Amino acid sequence: MTAPDATRVAEIEAFLAAAGWDGAEHAPLADDASFRRYERVSMGGNRAVLMDAPPGKEDIAPFVAVDRLLRGLGLAAPEILAEDRARGFLLLEDFGDRTMTRLIAAGAEEAPLYEMALEALIHLHRNFSVRDAAASELPRYDMRRYLEEASLFTDWYWPAVKGAACPSAVRSAYLGHVANALEAAHGSFETLVLRDYHVDNIMALEGRDGVAACGLLDFQDAVVGPAAYDLVSLFEDARRDVPAALSQRLMRRYFEAFPTLDPGAFSAAYSALGAQRALKVLGIFTRLDRRDGKPGYLTHIGRVWRWLMLDLEHPQLVGLAGFIATHFPAEARATPASRPGEGVPE
Repeated sequence: MTAPDATRVAEIEAFLAAAGWDGAEHAPLADDASFRRYERVSMGGNRAVLMDAPPGKEDIAPFVAVDRLLRGLGLAAPEILAEDRARGFLLLEDFGDRTMTRLIAAGAEEAPLYEMALEALIHLHRNFSVRDAAASELPRYDMRRYLEEASLFTDWYWPAVKGAACPSAVRSAYLGHVANALEAAHGSFETLVLRDYHVDNIMALEGRDGVAACGLLDFQDAVVGPAAYDLVSLFEDARRDVPAALSQRLMRRYFEAFPTLDPGAFSAAYSALGAQRALKVLGIFTRLDRRDGKPGYLTHIGRVWRWLMLDLEHPQLVGLAGFIATHFPAEARATPASRPGEGVPE
């Protein structure tokens, strides 16, 4: 985590003083895969979380909008205690340290935690309406966005493992296969998609019941899109293996909650979105090393490939599966060597 310069530190202290936290103690929180920084601030027995999102690199407005939307739906997003949009600061309710990741690492049983996360998602999908006025300002997960994300695979991962840029004709063919695969995503109804709905961003809040016990973090990139996407985020986690028996049981619970869904069409949407997400993540994790000097994400490349190959088994993804098999046979699905500082590919 890069420390702020003296000017930024002075701006932080001025923001905290204006919010009534003058002289608060600071402690760094976990690093983030973006330019945002987080600190825990404490004073007089009270605690809060400072989000530092440098203007020009990050925008806090989407976080604020989605936070208020989620809280309005009865979900546990952190209360915003103070904000300065111009300078990129938020002071947030402190949910503590009980992320699913930390609880499972400490020996907690994973099934109840995943059940909690699923019930929160079911609540969101039941109660969010794309016709809501609040939804009108949210971006949509359209084909342009899908393909822009999928291109991270050819623009970053491809040259990192092949040693040369992806030829433009091959890149165009690849994006065509991705677009064809994503036609299957129409088998999933539209809702609010949080996009990074996984164990690092989900907390078990003490002293709360039902969906209010499921604390939600890192949702500023939310869009209106297919309901299957956040299920993919939860069950095809780039950072950990989720037991197939558990995810299958919870998917059955999801279908019980939405009995009018067509399981076959939803399964096709799930696999298509899973493949798109895996390809995007392969590119993002490579970029985090090359551009941002964060090589730790490369350790997950092998797992992401396993999720991708599982999704590509779906018969509606045969074209994309054939492209990957041709250009990335098993022996070519490598983890890039860490080379931070290489910058943007040619």
